[in-house]
Amino acid sequence: MTEVTLNGNESLEKVNPLIIKIIAMLLMAVGMYFSVSLLHWTITNKLSHVQIIETNKITAEFRERQLGCLAKNIYHEAGREPFEGKVAVAQVTLNRTESGQFPGDVCKTIYQKNMIYEKMVCQFSWACDRDSLNRPLNKEAYNESMEVAKKVLLEGFRLPSLQHALYYHADYIDPGWKKEKITKIGHHIFYK
Repeated sequence: MTEVTLNGNESLEKVNPLIIKIIAMLLMAVGMYFSVSLLHWTITNKLSHVQIIETNKITAEFRERQLGCLAKNIYHEAGREPFEGKVAVAQVTLNRTESGQFPGDVCKTIYQKNMIYEKMVCQFSWACDRDSLNRPLNKEAYNESMEVAKKVLLEGFRLPSLQHALYYHADYIDPGWKKEKITKIGHHIFYK
């Protein structure tokens, strides 16, 4: 038994140590609940604030830059593919920007580079090829790529089968991925 006192002099009563531990645990649980609630509120409000800032950054200049990056990516990745193949590449690019696993900006997603085993690897292989960074050589293929970019980015055109696709590769390579295969369109195989 423990004696609890007020103001150092007055004795309230003898209290069982088990009751003191239970009260301490309850107070700690209540404190943790309020801490977690506060943390959740802070994160939610901070993220909604970030979303508002991102939405406010969309200007005509920003949209044109995003459109140009997407058209170049379509051109280099699927320039010789049919319409559906071009849309598929554009859609994977946008799926990535919306996934939270890649930058939330089309251009930053396309030009993202990672170090893997001390080697620089690009998300889209053409972005690591200096020759590809020049102006497109086939104007007709680039114009088609720009039309697809407009349809996908500005009009929201999507292929339902690729709603969750984040990855693809050409059908003539085997990267050995352990990802779930979705479909094959043209010369590309798409994965979740």
